Amino acid sequence: MPAAVDFDSLTVVRSGHTVLDGITATVGSGSITGLLGPSGCGKTTLMRVAVGAQRISSGSATVLGHPAGSRILRSEIGYVTQSPSVYADLTVEQNVRYFAALYPARRRTADADVADAIAAVGLDGFRGRRTDALSGGQRSRVSVACALVARPPLLILDEPTVGLDPVLRADLWERFAALAEAGTTLLVSSHVMDEAAHCSRLILLRDGRLVAALTPDELRERTGESSLDDAFLALIRRQEAHS
Repeated sequence: MPAAVDFDSLTVVRSGHTVLDGITATVGSGSITGLLGPSGCGKTTLMRVAVGAQRISSGSATVLGHPAGSRILRSEIGYVTQSPSVYADLTVEQNVRYFAALYPARRRTADADVADAIAAVGLDGFRGRRTDALSGGQRSRVSVACALVARPPLLILDEPTVGLDPVLRADLWERFAALAEAGTTLLVSSHVMDEAAHCSRLILLRDGRLVAALTPDELRERTGESSLDDAFLALIRRQEAHS
């Protein structure tokens, strides 16, 4: 499939420390790509590169046919950070409406779009509640709704299911699958390997380096492990044995 995001020999150095080291990988259009690896492996930095919020030391990143950070991409990307990015003095619905208005093509967002985004994250009963009265997990869900409402062609979600109960996590992944089927490209990070099964393709990182870029089935076949968690560990051990 054509690439929505293309990282080519991407390197990021901060304060003399190499955070990302020569990453070459692609994110296919209209699919869910999982960005997986342990905490501190560089997942968030790679996402910040795609959004245009991280300076590149060498290599390149192309997003929707343009260099990452290009002005034209500002209304084409929905980005959910690990920390909730919502206004505490606004209600859930007001936050979602405000973020929808930031996308020029969606300034007149229909009530049904707002309701759909809120329902997708399980906050139907909290639409009129101020976000400073919500729990941390609920505020995170508001951030996801704010990214979903305008339906941008590219969604970049940094560990969006952290702190959610299993039922809501499953519901959210179903929502992601429906978006991908409708043509949206999703790049979703996680440090939980069982979430890799929801992805069409995986980018596996460790210590700022690319471990592999492949499908979940290819990962299982390459390692002979049925569990994706065991397969990732097997892949790491093989690399360590040959290093």
